[in-house]
Amino acid sequence: MFRFASGCVVNDQTDDSDGGLEPRARADRRVRADARRNLDTLLQTAMAVFASSGVDAPVREIAERAGVGIGTVYRHFPQRSDLIAAVFRREIDACADAASVLSAGHRPFDALANWMQRYAAFVAAKRGLAKALHSGDPAFDSLPGYFDQRLRPALRRLLDEAIAVREIRADVDADELLGAVASLCMSAHNAGSGRAERMVALLVDGLRHGAKSS
Repeated sequence: MFRFASGCVVNDQTDDSDGGLEPRARADRRVRADARRNLDTLLQTAMAVFASSGVDAPVREIAERAGVGIGTVYRHFPQRSDLIAAVFRREIDACADAASVLSAGHRPFDALANWMQRYAAFVAAKRGLAKALHSGDPAFDSLPGYFDQRLRPALRRLLDEAIAVREIRADVDADELLGAVASLCMSAHNAGSGRAERMVALLVDGLRHGAKSS
C-alpha cells in the first residue's frame, strides 16, 4: 500500500549474472519489504506513543522513537488523523490475524479463549485513541466498517470451530460476545490490574455451559 521509490540501478540482464547488482524484480521486492517493515515500525511506535502521551503527542516524538525522519511521517500521513486511522487499522489487522495463528496451534476452545484476551487488549488500546476516533473527523468514517469486516469473521470462525467439537454451546452470537467483552473491559469496576482479563476469562469459560447437550 505504501512504497518508497527504489532508486535501484541494475543492468538489463535477465539471468542472475548481474555483475554483483541485484536483478530489478528482486531488488524491488527487497525495497518493498523494507518499506513495509519501516511503516509497520512507525505505526507500532505511534501506537505506543499515543498510549503513553495521548493522540496529541508531537509527531517529532513518534518519528524519533521510530528512527525515521519527520518528513517520512508526513509523506505517508499528511494529517494526524491519517496516522491515527492507520494505527487503528493496524491494531484491527493484528487482532484479526491472531485468530488463524491461535486456531492453528491450539484446541478450538483454547484458541477462542486466547483470542478473546487478545481482543480485550485491543479494546484497551482503542481507549487511548477514543478521543480522536469520536471526534467526527471524516478520516475515521470507514473504521467501523473495517472493524466489522475483519474482526467479526475472525471471531465467527473460532466460535464455529469450538461449536463443531462441542466445546462451547451452539447459540453464541459473535456480535453479542464482542460487545460483552468491550463492556467488561471499559467498565470502571475493571480499573484494577488484571481485573478485565479475569472477567473476560470467566465470560468465555461460561460458554462451555450446555455445550454437551447442544
